[in-house]
Amino acid sequence: MNSAYETLLRRYMPETFPALSLCVIHRGETIWQDARGWNDPDEGKMPVSADSLFDLASVTKLLVETAFLVLVDAGAIGLESRLVDVLPEFGLITPRAIAGGQDPHTRARLPLERQYRGLTVDPAGVTFRHLLTHTSGLPPWRSVYLEAAAEPPPPPSQLSEYDGERWRRGLQAMLAYPFAGTIGDTVRYSDIGIMLLGEAVARLHGGRLDRAVYDLALQPLSLDTFSYNPMLNGAPRERIVPTELDDHWRHRRAWGEVHDENACGVGGIAGHAGLFATAQDVARFGQAWLAGASGLGISAGLRKMATSQQASGQFRLGLGWMLKAEADSSAGDRHSAKSYGHTGFTGTSLWIDPERELVSAVLTNRVYHGRDDTGIHAFRRELHDLIVERVDS
Repeated sequence: MNSAYETLLRRYMPETFPALSLCVIHRGETIWQDARGWNDPDEGKMPVSADSLFDLASVTKLLVETAFLVLVDAGAIGLESRLVDVLPEFGLITPRAIAGGQDPHTRARLPLERQYRGLTVDPAGVTFRHLLTHTSGLPPWRSVYLEAAAEPPPPPSQLSEYDGERWRRGLQAMLAYPFAGTIGDTVRYSDIGIMLLGEAVARLHGGRLDRAVYDLALQPLSLDTFSYNPMLNGAPRERIVPTELDDHWRHRRAWGEVHDENACGVGGIAGHAGLFATAQDVARFGQAWLAGASGLGISAGLRKMATSQQASGQFRLGLGWMLKAEADSSAGDRHSAKSYGHTGFTGTSLWIDPERELVSAVLTNRVYHGRDDTGIHAFRRELHDLIVERVDS
């Protein structure tokens, strides 16, 4: 097993990612931890350790969605409640046009799909279930960061506090964007939808989103390393794993700040991206979901609903959780069909196999060399198959 793992790493490091940290929990016990690579791979400086903080990218969504489900179980809101019940300004522009949106990687405008020509949408019809299952019809991506401010934020080393004006300007843009399709017709994975969900969580809790996530999801589970804007919260830059050299907008390497432009542009705190953490804490979060830990604050019935199929299309989805695809899943071929998890664009993932009582958190910075897929999907599949082989043997 060790030989197969070492061979796998030699094939993918450092070309696919220069830094990696993983934590595997089986039947409640940590059975495998490893950390490899360097924060400065060119110079071989600042080795990665189990305490290194990785940019979780879309794995952030799971924490925000968990905070929302805690509010559901507390009776503060319902799955069928409308977004306008919490964000009334979302319904001010109605009916809303349907347009093509933007490609999140090239930023190019996308054509309107033929079946939506001439149609409009009443935004008051969007429920929180629609947001959690990505069936709201909202666009997958728009360049919110350009609406938030004319210039990118300064490097994190020069920031002294959170810039809330950026979020307020970005939110104004999101409240007015055209839809990309009709409500409830298909799964259309939408960062915009989860950014709006994050704003709803913040308002329901009565403060900023980072405080809501801490109070509702992190503090009850003693997940101490999770943080938005880690340098503002006292983490040294050397402990944070760097990501991409951004030559489009920031003109610097993202190091100590979130890679995702929209999250960075609105101040580093958003529903869809922005959290940093260690692999151990990501795995502990997964274990809390698997075991139904008392600190999770979510009933067994709602937990079961969240991790079973509620919608399908581009992906099979529960409530926020992605379910293992029937073929070519990033969880590999050996995870059971009941497995659920999520991936992040920076090269992060969390997968849970309830049949094996298995939790695997695998964090990398695969965008260090750029955004092209230089093997991260294949690496994830092979590594998860090795993990299952290890626990089954």
